[in-house]
Amino acid sequence: MKAAVLNNNKFIITYVPKPILDEYGTGAIIKVTGCGLCGSDIVKMRTGKAKDGAILGHEVVGEIVEINSKTNFEVGDKVALGHHVPCFNCQYCWSEHYSMCRHFKETNIIPGGFAEYIYVSEEHLQNTVFEVNLNLSDIEASFLEPLACCIRAVKRANIRDNSKSLIIGLGSIGILMGQTIKAFGNQVYGCDLLYERVCLSEKFGFDKSFLIKDEEAALKEMKNLTNIGFDNIFLTAGASRCTDFAIKAARDGANIVVFSSISDENGFSNNDIYYRELNIMGSYSPSPMDLEDSMRFIEGGLVRVSGISSVYPFEGINDALNDTISNKIMKAYIQL
Repeated sequence: MKAAVLNNNKFIITYVPKPILDEYGTGAIIKVTGCGLCGSDIVKMRTGKAKDGAILGHEVVGEIVEINSKTNFEVGDKVALGHHVPCFNCQYCWSEHYSMCRHFKETNIIPGGFAEYIYVSEEHLQNTVFEVNLNLSDIEASFLEPLACCIRAVKRANIRDNSKSLIIGLGSIGILMGQTIKAFGNQVYGCDLLYERVCLSEKFGFDKSFLIKDEEAALKEMKNLTNIGFDNIFLTAGASRCTDFAIKAARDGANIVVFSSISDENGFSNNDIYYRELNIMGSYSPSPMDLEDSMRFIEGGLVRVSGISSVYPFEGINDALNDTISNKIMKAYIQL
């Protein structure tokens, strides 16, 4: 089968062995119809966490072509999925830190979604694979996992009624995060360096967004909206300067949710956290319950995901990578 194999920080389309269901016993083989390019794929490439020979991709939509399972899935079912499964029976799972579960980290689809076929285990079928409503396009269904990540982050923030939240970074995740906050019934504001993304966020239902040309001018404009600062800050841009901006935009006692990695070890000031009683938390990856909520949000139109992705053919995956890195597009969807 064809697959996009990582080689020297780019993808090479080549042939690799197709997964064989008999070798695993139970589970299913899915023919991939498309897969979103996630920012975490790019981070893994840039940091060297993904080695040459790796097949990335996890925002998968496809069709079951072989199955041996106790679930109700059948050959021909169109599905979207999450790629990690928690054990539900460890200290991490008991405390609802499912993405910290060691079993969660060890489980994955085989290989990644930038391949013609993948294998998913019986555990996946039972917990993280969802049949796609025929009214949804493949591109819409591919947002199951990234939207679930945002739902998880918003739940962790435990946003209070009548509070104001600020999204720093209005890429695809920022747009999804803001819509998720709105879906839970709260006000959301955004900011970004790019004018077109500021405009786009308001089209997706943000109450208001700010263009950050000059930080002090932007903060002054924000103070006209909320004199004491924002109740919740979500960091969805992978830039270290955002941590300082988050501190300045937050009210005393605010929640700051870190939802992106940065290239250095710049962090939050100890004294700001202490004297201002700021709550700094991370949110990493979704649980099966968040995936279930995500499918419900997409199917019910609570979050709009159409109009975010740009479609690329499989052979154009490197163009998709370069266009994403250079901010020419919001997000890439690779069509197989």
